[in-house]
Amino acid sequence: MQTAQTIIKNYRRKRVIVSVTVALLTLILTLGIRFISQRNLNQEQIRDFTSHTVDSMDKVLLSLENRRGVLQSLVGQPCTQAHLVLRKQAAILQTVRSIALVKDGVLYCSSIFGTRDILVREVQPTLPNNEPRLILSTDQWLLKGSPILIQWYPVSQSGEDGVMEIVNIDLITRMMLEPHPPLIADVVLRVGNNFLRYGQQVTDNLTFDDGDSLLHKASSHYPFSITVSGPGPGKLALKNLPTQLPLALILSLLLGYVAWLATARRMSFTWEINMGLAAREFELFCQPLVNARTQNCVGVEILLRWNNPRQGWISPLAEEHNLIVPLTRYVITETVRQIGFFPASSGFQIGINVAASHFRHATLLQDLNHSWFNVGPAQQLVIELTERDALMDVDYRIVRELHNKGVKLAIDDFGTGNSSLSWLEKLHPDVLKIDQSFTTAIGTDAVNSTVTDIIIALGQRLNIELVAEGVETEEQAQYLRCHGVHILQGFFYARPMPLREFPKWLAGSSPPPARHNGHIVPLMPLR
Repeated sequence: MQTAQTIIKNYRRKRVIVSVTVALLTLILTLGIRFISQRNLNQEQIRDFTSHTVDSMDKVLLSLENRRGVLQSLVGQPCTQAHLVLRKQAAILQTVRSIALVKDGVLYCSSIFGTRDILVREVQPTLPNNEPRLILSTDQWLLKGSPILIQWYPVSQSGEDGVMEIVNIDLITRMMLEPHPPLIADVVLRVGNNFLRYGQQVTDNLTFDDGDSLLHKASSHYPFSITVSGPGPGKLALKNLPTQLPLALILSLLLGYVAWLATARRMSFTWEINMGLAAREFELFCQPLVNARTQNCVGVEILLRWNNPRQGWISPLAEEHNLIVPLTRYVITETVRQIGFFPASSGFQIGINVAASHFRHATLLQDLNHSWFNVGPAQQLVIELTERDALMDVDYRIVRELHNKGVKLAIDDFGTGNSSLSWLEKLHPDVLKIDQSFTTAIGTDAVNSTVTDIIIALGQRLNIELVAEGVETEEQAQYLRCHGVHILQGFFYARPMPLREFPKWLAGSSPPPARHNGHIVPLMPLR
């Protein structure tokens, strides 16, 4: 038997484990959710930035394409006629640094310098070309060494004639390629095999720091792409995770405290019963069984009284918390320990209520072998079955073994609940206990009175011993006696009493106490 201190310690340890587990899980889940949420937000912001940069660049190039027809019509005209139009078009486009006209591979007119005579191939080896070209290069004329973006539009099949638009890439760089640390550390424009970083010169090779996360997006309209690099959405979310720790700690402590309170309410009944067993707050009572004909006491039914200073008995909870079997085991052990209060006669019955759950896996047989048969009391043991609706999975070999060991089997509260006649065949009971609701109906016109007669007739026909519960009046006792009920039980003969007072009652030296403090109940009451 565990001590009260052990039970309290185990109980508190379980509550602490549950509460700490809930708190830790809440902390982990909260940080995990915040990490995933922030990571997804970072990913979305990086994708939005990259898409916005590509779209902005597309709009710049689209504006050039929309003015292409006007500019191409100027190719071949004398520079003195075309120069003013070129300057107006450059002012309209805004993003263009200069516009040049090319005839037979020679740049002969510029919106900035006017008339020119420069062989284009000498400054841009890939021009002229018979296909439109987008070139990322270095300025050789106006701001030498600065990056430029050239858009070439041919106007002849040979490609020797065309229009060169030089984009103000410095302005575009400041507008579109500026990084947004710490999320975006670097933004790179790629055109062909050349690359341009924010604030740097055009280069033909590109490297990134180890561990950087890269996102590439190419334009679907023009031959360029944008590459964005940074620490990565996950790494950045993890770096910012400590800022979420205070909120996560508050939430975890709150839910841990809620779990502490919840387990107190959830586990309190189990703890109360275990505490009661450890502190011996449970006391065995007995109610005499009287021979209807001779009026002699022929046995007792063992009941349980709980002297609980904390809360009252709520019988269904004992089964819900899987405590019926330990309580029954306690009753068997205590009955054997106090067996000396009863007559040492094989004709004296001791009835103990047993739930269906105690039959599973031969647990009842093991407990009886350990506590009852090992001692070998002279009295007749009667097992009173309750909860017959839960007996569906009972191994009936256990029932036969109990019969072989001389144990009587009684069906308690017969006529109520799931008292199918099939149980008489399956269990072969020795005793039927008529429920007190039928005893109370004796002498009335109630249907229960008729059912009482039927139960009595059934028991007599099957030669099963009958015990009537709840006998409270002489009229009821007389009726049952005349109709052949063998044993009577109820307040008319005796109220439940502590086992130690039973010898005095039996000797007739003192009446049983009329009332007791505490809660006196059968071990498995179903009513």
